[in-house]
Amino acid sequence: MPRPIRAFIHQNALTHNLNIARKHASQHEVFAVVKANAYGHGIERVYPALKTADGFALLDIDEAKRLRALGWTGPILLLEGIFSPQDLFDCTAYQLSFSLHSEIQARWVRQHPESAQFDIFLKMNSGMNRLGFQPKDYPQVWHTLKSCAAVKSLTHMMHFSDADGERLGQSGIDEQLKIFEDTVQDLPGERSICNSAAILRHCSQLTSKTVRAGILLYGSSPDFPKHHIQDWDLQPSMSLRSEIIAIQDLQPMQTVGYGSTFQADQAMKIGIVACGYADGYQRISATGTPVLVDGIRTRTIGRVSMDMLAVDLTEIKNVEIGSEVVLWGKSRSGTILPIDEVAEASDTVGYELMCGVTARVPFFIEA
Repeated sequence: MPRPIRAFIHQNALTHNLNIARKHASQHEVFAVVKANAYGHGIERVYPALKTADGFALLDIDEAKRLRALGWTGPILLLEGIFSPQDLFDCTAYQLSFSLHSEIQARWVRQHPESAQFDIFLKMNSGMNRLGFQPKDYPQVWHTLKSCAAVKSLTHMMHFSDADGERLGQSGIDEQLKIFEDTVQDLPGERSICNSAAILRHCSQLTSKTVRAGILLYGSSPDFPKHHIQDWDLQPSMSLRSEIIAIQDLQPMQTVGYGSTFQADQAMKIGIVACGYADGYQRISATGTPVLVDGIRTRTIGRVSMDMLAVDLTEIKNVEIGSEVVLWGKSRSGTILPIDEVAEASDTVGYELMCGVTARVPFFIEA
């Protein structure tokens, strides 16, 4: 019998969350972001649920090829653009649009030896300071590319650093949006400026033909803890479940796990769960991280080890070997443990937990 830990992908939830994005961005094209193997879910597993999107966005050409192999014929956007001149041949062969954020990429386009017609998303650095042209340089780059025979279209693109809250004491989008708008106001072209947080919080006030729905599709709130997934009507798209494999009775002053980081102050019952950091659960998750046992919320105790962790069963009745444990997501009875709450206990975000489930955990599709 295989070890009981499993990851489940909820395709109905993915479709539901895509519809939430459409509700907030009803006047826009919604691209589904499936980078990092669809945030750890698996491109092939999410595609049936997301194929009604207007396009897909990702990083790797190999992932784009996987989408084409699944039958997708619509737009695909490479969010970090091209990494070598050779990539332009793949962009032609697989009909890929791409962001362009550096002079070396622009040179590769200008020097491309074959006749081609590239759809380019020209990226501005409006304050995120990761990728993109400085506003003072952006118009000249735009004019140069506009006159390039290999360029079919130019879309103005930027990325908000703080659409999930405030930035430097004011609304998280105001300064960057003003820089962007002032720079492109006399330059024709469509725009793509919304990530998940901007879609949910600001989309009605923004001009953006294409919006890029990422984390919201996967049932994580982009502005947690200000808003939980219930506030945005999002549903978990991944559940990590295991089982109780042992039960121990603790006496006062007894400890649990490596380093004896937890010491009982009263008599307790604890359960040992087949899940550890080798499965992708964070080792730094502290005592008190929420978990569901038979659909009832309880907590982890002690240090997470490679293959096991301990949970408090003291107040839960009728637990036995084989009882269901939900590390995040949805129990078989329908009780939900949002991934954001689990991530918060490890001082991280839901993205990292989703992407971190390891290869030894089998995946299944579940409604």
